[in-house]
Amino acid sequence: MSAVDQVTAALDRIKRLDPQLKCILRTQDAAAPIKSGDGLLQGVPIAIKDNICTHDGITTCGSKMLANYRSPYDAHVVERLRAAGAVIVAKTNCDEFAMGSSTEHSAFFPTRNPWNPECVPGGTSGGSAAAVAARLVPYALGSDTGGSVRQPAALCGVCGLKPTYGRVSRYGLVAHASSLDQIGPIATDVRGIARMLQVIAGHDPRDSTSAHEPVPDYLAALDQSTGKLCIGVPREYFGDGLDPEIRRAVEAAIETYKSLGATIREVSLPHSKYTIACYYIISTAEASSNLARFDGVRYGHRTANPRDYIDVYSSSRAEGFGPEVKRRIMLGTYALSSGYYDAYYSKALKVRTLIKRDFNEAFSQCDILLSPTSPTPAFKIGEKSDDPLAMYLADIYTTSISLAGIPAISIPCGLTASRLPIGLQLMATHFGEVRLLQAAHQYQSATAFHTATPPVCAE
Repeated sequence: MSAVDQVTAALDRIKRLDPQLKCILRTQDAAAPIKSGDGLLQGVPIAIKDNICTHDGITTCGSKMLANYRSPYDAHVVERLRAAGAVIVAKTNCDEFAMGSSTEHSAFFPTRNPWNPECVPGGTSGGSAAAVAARLVPYALGSDTGGSVRQPAALCGVCGLKPTYGRVSRYGLVAHASSLDQIGPIATDVRGIARMLQVIAGHDPRDSTSAHEPVPDYLAALDQSTGKLCIGVPREYFGDGLDPEIRRAVEAAIETYKSLGATIREVSLPHSKYTIACYYIISTAEASSNLARFDGVRYGHRTANPRDYIDVYSSSRAEGFGPEVKRRIMLGTYALSSGYYDAYYSKALKVRTLIKRDFNEAFSQCDILLSPTSPTPAFKIGEKSDDPLAMYLADIYTTSISLAGIPAISIPCGLTASRLPIGLQLMATHFGEVRLLQAAHQYQSATAFHTATPPVCAE
C-alpha cells in the first residue's frame, strides 16, 4: 500500500467514523506533499494529542484558553516523527490541559468509546486511544502524567506506554505537571509501540530533564529471548474496589505467564495507599505554577473590554479555563500557599520518595511487576462527572508509577461480559523498556486479545 493510499484511507475513515466518536479535533493539511524515503514510519498516518505542539495548524490543549493558538515550532517528538517519514494527519481530543480521566473535560466535546459510544474512552489521551482502537490511524501519541496514556489504552482495548521519565523529550509538550509529564505511544500491538518508541526516544538538549541514555533497538529486542521471567504481583493492587471481571482477567493473565515459564512472586508496595493524595498534591501544585502564564497578556484567551488590569487577569482566566482546570489550580495554589507548603507539598514530596523506594525494593525481587491498569472497565459518559474523587480513583493503579518515574505499559487482556476491554499493566525499573516490551510481546504472542476490534470497525 503506498504512502498516499495509507494517508488517504486514514482521512477517509476519519471523515466517515469520527462524527460518532469525536476523537479528532482537526485534521492536518492533507494537501501537503508526502516525501519519499525509507524512514521507520515512512508514509504512516499518525494522530497527535492536541497538547503536543505542531507548527502547522492549531494546538488547543482541549481548552478555550488556547482555542486559536498556533505554535511557531514542532515538538521534539513531532520533529522525530516527521524525520522518520510519518505523516501527521490529525490532532486528537483530550481533557483540558491534560486534566481528567475520561476526555469529558475537553472544552469542545466529549470523546466516545469505540466499543460502546455511551461510555468514555478514558483520559486524558482518550482521543488518541479511541482513534487507534477504531483503526482511524495505526499509531498515535498521547501524554501521561498520572495514567493518561495507559488508562485510556486499557478502556479502549489498545496498547499504551508511559516511558521512563526523561526517556522522551518534553520539548513542545504543553506542561501540566513538569516532574510527571511524559509523552507515550499508543498502538494496537507491542510491535507498534516499539516502532514508535524507537523513533521518539533519545536525548534532547532543549529539555533539561531529558536523559543522556543510549536508545536500544527496541524492535530487534522483541524477538530475543527474555529468559525466565520473575514477575511480581503487588498485593495492594488487588484489594477493595477492583471490578471482579477485571480481577479474573488479570489472574488469567498471570496463569498465562506461568504457562510460559515465568515465576510469579507476591510483592508489597506498602505506601500505595497514599498515592492518590500524594499525586493530587504534587500534580496540582505544579499545574498551578505552570498555568499561571495563561493570563490574557502573555498567552491565551483575553477577555473583551476589561475594566482594569486586574479584570484582564481574572476574567480572562475565568472565561478561558473549564471547571476541572480551575479546581486543580485552586487545589495546587492552596497546597503551595504560605502556612500550608510544609503541611502538604513538602510532605507529599517525602511520600513520593517512599513510593520510589517501594518500587526499588520490589524490583530487587523480580524483573517485572504486573497489575490491573484500571479498577473498572469504561464507565458511562456523565457517570462520574459530578464526583471528582470517584474520577480521580480511576487512576489508582497508574499514578504511583508516574510518581516513581518508571516505565509501564497497558496491554489488552480480555473483555467483560458486556464486551468492554480490560487492560493489563506491566511495569519495569528505570530505563527497563526493553524487558518491559519483551514481556508484553511474550504475552501477546500467546494470546489474541489485542486483535479484537470494536463494533465500529465493522461499519
